[in-house]
Amino acid sequence: MRISELCIQRPVFATVMSLTVMLIGIVSYTRLPVREYPKIDEPVVTVDTTYRGASAEIIESQITKPLEDSLAGIEGVDVLSSISRAENSQISVRFKIERNPDSAASDVRDRVARVRSKLPQTIEEPVIAKVEADANPVIWVAFSSDQHSPLEVTDVASRIVKPRLQTLPGAADVRIFGDRKFAMRVWLDRERLAAHNLTPADIEDALRKQNIEVPAGRIESVQREFSVVAQTDLGKPEQFEQVVVRAPTAASPYPVKIRDIGRVEIGAASERSSVRFNGRSAVALGVIKQATANPLDLSRALRAELPRVTRDLPQGMEARIAYDSSIFIERSIEAVFTTIGEAILLVVLIIFFFLRNVRATLIPLVTIPVSLVGAFAIMF
Repeated sequence: MRISELCIQRPVFATVMSLTVMLIGIVSYTRLPVREYPKIDEPVVTVDTTYRGASAEIIESQITKPLEDSLAGIEGVDVLSSISRAENSQISVRFKIERNPDSAASDVRDRVARVRSKLPQTIEEPVIAKVEADANPVIWVAFSSDQHSPLEVTDVASRIVKPRLQTLPGAADVRIFGDRKFAMRVWLDRERLAAHNLTPADIEDALRKQNIEVPAGRIESVQREFSVVAQTDLGKPEQFEQVVVRAPTAASPYPVKIRDIGRVEIGAASERSSVRFNGRSAVALGVIKQATANPLDLSRALRAELPRVTRDLPQGMEARIAYDSSIFIERSIEAVFTTIGEAILLVVLIIFFFLRNVRATLIPLVTIPVSLVGAFAIMF
């Protein structure tokens, strides 16, 4: 007996089976992940190396080339590409799709460790990381102000806003772009340097020796114990200006201090990158979602939290959503429901137009929802 004959002869059984399919489909629909693209864990590993002050040619010859020669012998390498720019080398190793990403990353770490002794000693340790498809921000929030400096905007964004956004449901991390971190900037006068026969390396060496935090130990007695804190580090421009670069000698009886060869001020550690939003300088916070999180839920949580964050900002500072990728997902879902509704309506109209039978017309109104909702169980 076919299932169609069984359902015709036993309508109650057919009704219960349809309701069961609908129930399973509805439960599966509530648990289906929602995302713009499928979750793909590509076997791609990157090696990022920083060498301060080096030109692109030095980066290419002393860092990129030795690393490429070592990484090329790893099993399962499909494509090996590199970018050598001033102060930075970035190598991307794409493995064949059947290669396990964790195993590939382990092999890359082993090959980099083998050639570490051949690389310059003053480079920063190479950063080896797997490339994840979800490691890009899905929402960007821009902070700008006409009354506060970029340093102050960055300070508020990193201390107050970032911890609150990291606790949103579905948020994995929050990254800051275009930030300006506080730093002590020493501006040297080259003519004064030449007059005192000094180089920037002498200034750097003096700062390293005289701006340090020294543990001072503790004072112990029979009943009490005190920790001793020695304030040996420098924190104000005036203190940096008093740093002695060269001690008095027989030829030069006066010490040479930083104030004699330049000036010191508080400024940004780096201004090589910037972010602009609507023609204004801004600091951007990129919210990265968890691998299994729903970007729509993350977007709703952020939009609900943003008014409270705005109220806590200093006067004159504003925060606006610059980009939200969940909008495309939401519009796509709305378009799918609209298309399904139009299709059901057209099917019903066409069947009624040709058959002129209300009972025959009502059958698709029951079977189509059961088929669609039941498909969610298979998708889940």
